[in-house]
Amino acid sequence: MPLALLALAVGAFGIGTTEFVMMGLLPDVADDLHISIPSAGHLVSAYALGVVIGAPLLAAATARMSRRKVLIALMGLFVAGNALSAFAPDYHWLLAARFVSGLPHGAFFGVGAVVATNLVAPERKARSVSLMFLGLTVANIAGVPVATFIGQHFGWRATFLGVSAIGLAAIASLAFLIPRDHTHGPTGGLRGELAALRSLPVWLSLGTTVAGFGALFSAYSYITPMLTDSAGYADSSVTLLLALFGVGATVGNLVGGRLADRSLRGTLFGGLVSLVTVLALFPVLMSAQWSAAVAVTLLGAAAFITGSPLQLMVMEKASAAPSLASSANQAAFNLANAGGAWIGGIALAAGFGTTSPALAGALLAVLGLAVAATAYAVDRRRAEVPAPTPGRLVATHVPPHPEHANH
Repeated sequence: MPLALLALAVGAFGIGTTEFVMMGLLPDVADDLHISIPSAGHLVSAYALGVVIGAPLLAAATARMSRRKVLIALMGLFVAGNALSAFAPDYHWLLAARFVSGLPHGAFFGVGAVVATNLVAPERKARSVSLMFLGLTVANIAGVPVATFIGQHFGWRATFLGVSAIGLAAIASLAFLIPRDHTHGPTGGLRGELAALRSLPVWLSLGTTVAGFGALFSAYSYITPMLTDSAGYADSSVTLLLALFGVGATVGNLVGGRLADRSLRGTLFGGLVSLVTVLALFPVLMSAQWSAAVAVTLLGAAAFITGSPLQLMVMEKASAAPSLASSANQAAFNLANAGGAWIGGIALAAGFGTTSPALAGALLAVLGLAVAATAYAVDRRRAEVPAPTPGRLVATHVPPHPEHANH
């Protein structure tokens, strides 16, 4: 595996840290800016909105540019957004800065996945994507806890300055490690990129991402009350247990990348079946502390086994212009974040019990399986349609012209 993948992982580490650290800093930000916790929660939504809007928009706008330059520019925007967050004078400025911070997220992962697969042999494509995503999963183990500790002891503004420093390190890594060749944009430009989104298999792949990761966030968004109310953990133990989720996600991501290079669709189906099983068992697993810890770890592993296969599948279905479709998959991931949390909240508000969001997630994972199966059926049907043979001449009978009929 080329060292250039390390540069992509460093950028992913910074993005993962700034995306998830806000959850742990909400009380500090609310106290400092004299706002309510629900208002502070809008800072999380502003970042997600930036991802959803920025992913396809920036990928499309930079379609003809060198992907190496695009990655560096995106990380520069990331640094600017986090620096603006650190120096935001009030809540509304911070809200805008968080939106800016989210803009490069999806495009960086989308374009980065294209670059990663171009740097390796075809049989290692999924593994290269999983190594880039490694920065995102490791951020949940180390980056977020450290950044939260800094924010709680030195102020939340220090956290965003620290994340900006990570972004600068990523820019240096990208500049020195990403080769100048193999990173040019597609010759089709914006029109070719937009054409990729007219493909039914691409939309089915994006739908699988929304349903599959929506299943994860339906449960993960409410994991704290599950651990405290059902499993009986103290509030102080939740941070360590969430680190276990990061460990599971890291292992699942690496295993999924290795398996997907052998069987892309088999790994996807296996991951979704595992996710359905884990979520369906949550009410039982949350009945004891030891099994609850196992459940959190398995949840991370089962969900992130599907990460690399889904990213690579979208890219393959839009092989002529993969950057926009790949970035759109990251927008789908954040739609899953918002939609899964909403559906899990409905189950909780309906009075179905503390672990009901996990059962709602299991149903979403079943939906993801159904969409993936539909995509498989569409591919099979298209493969069975014989393609016309180029250059083949077909003999036809041409009746004689009336003038020559008697000659």
